[in-house]
Amino acid sequence: MTVWIYTDARKQIGDKDHLKVFASEDAADVWFTENDPEGVAFKYDVIGPPPTLRFGPPAPTSAARSAHK
Repeated sequence: MTVWIYTDARKQIGDKDHLKVFASEDAADVWFTENDPEGVAFKYDVIGPPPTLRFGPPAPTSAARSAHK
């Protein structure tokens, strides 16, 4: 799996808008067209196993499981 990462050097490290991570090149292109036509994103491989797809409602949290005991 790969992602595209854009760094906004005008923002401080840690600022919520300092980095943008895009799941696809198309998603990055759309964002750049609307927000920063001169910007670029760099492609990176994601380290770790690919996510598993789940269908149905999310699993209950430990707090929710404790409440039902």
